[in-house]
Amino acid sequence: MPLSDRSRVVVVGLGYVGLPLAVALAKSFDVLGLDIDAGRVAELRSGHDRTREIDDERLRESTLRYSSEVEEARGADLYIVTVPTPVDQANQPDLRPVLGATRALAGVLEAASKPIIVYESTVYPGVTEEICGPEIEALSGLTRGKDFFLGYSPERINPGDREHTVDRIIKVIAGENPEVVETLAQLYGAVTTGGVFRAASIKAAEAAKVIENAQRDINIAFMNEITQIFGKMGISIYDVLDAAGTKWNFLKFQPGLVGGHCIGVDPYYLSYKAQQLGHLPRVILAGRSINDSMGSYIADEVHTRLHGKQCEILVMGLTFKEDVPDLRNSKVADVIRRLQWLGHKVTVHDPLADAAEARHEYAITLDPAALDRTFDAVIAAVPHREYRELGIERVAGLLSSGGLLADIKGLWRDQPTPAGVERWGL
Repeated sequence: MPLSDRSRVVVVGLGYVGLPLAVALAKSFDVLGLDIDAGRVAELRSGHDRTREIDDERLRESTLRYSSEVEEARGADLYIVTVPTPVDQANQPDLRPVLGATRALAGVLEAASKPIIVYESTVYPGVTEEICGPEIEALSGLTRGKDFFLGYSPERINPGDREHTVDRIIKVIAGENPEVVETLAQLYGAVTTGGVFRAASIKAAEAAKVIENAQRDINIAFMNEITQIFGKMGISIYDVLDAAGTKWNFLKFQPGLVGGHCIGVDPYYLSYKAQQLGHLPRVILAGRSINDSMGSYIADEVHTRLHGKQCEILVMGLTFKEDVPDLRNSKVADVIRRLQWLGHKVTVHDPLADAAEARHEYAITLDPAALDRTFDAVIAAVPHREYRELGIERVAGLLSSGGLLADIKGLWRDQPTPAGVERWGL
């Protein structure tokens, strides 16, 4: 299907993935951004994006239209689904968001336009064709391959990354037939200067996405495990990495809390499918186990250095990574819960996180005035720029005499420890 500037495209889900894509597509096509959250739609219409992925000026200049009413998406040429794919309490894939979007779209598809439904949400191989496609057929009465078509193009958004944006990266595309693939090449080719890669099949594209994050998870798990080993020897992992990193083919991963909506979640999709097939994914699950336990390890190390006393502790940073407001699946919350369970009084500060979201997601109250008080211990959990620029002397001023500074990410490792401060890091 050849596309033109009059081709109607609907992007379903206007979060970290959907909004940047929709804004980019709106430069070339007639684009509607659809989100079930009416508050989010109102916010975007006012010209503001709380995720900070799109600045306000660019948002106001965009021709992108917004709606929370699925009926406004009726009869479009292409639908792109960018909703979350989380896991449940048992770390099993939770396909409710993607199935909810699929069912909503099934009611507005029109055979006359022969629409293509493209999924960008991360899933295990087979979800697009074996679950979503049949669901659309059952609810719409349309026939796949004749009345509508399926495609897949895995998202590669990295929150806060201003280099690898959707208009610069290589976009992997796949479709159920060559015509769909070429339409998607035209669609995404209009967005990115990085070009497109035509995957061999939809399942291959689904698999490519899920292993991208599983690979990172496993490598970080190795770093977290050797961090704990070297910690027992009194060796800093960062000193080790400085030396090892001089070798030309050393992979420069770092230890830490693995949160967010991708690396800490996607491996469970792959392991779930593997176990369905009768294969025990030992390496994948071992990596997940190590990374999921890192919050407790950090809390226990801090507790040991406080000699088991019940103390007042400041945790600096709650978001899942530096310089973004994204709180999804933040493993800092694990550190906080463990410290509280150990009897400590924990105060949390984060200059970027939304206070209401922190309360809703984690029952954590942010204290914006925390940097004006003193504590028995300070844990620098997230290396936000604001914290990096404080300097160790200013941070030491947050500590009572003999207080503990836990510099988890090595923010100030090159600065001498002030007198009267105990210091610990990975």
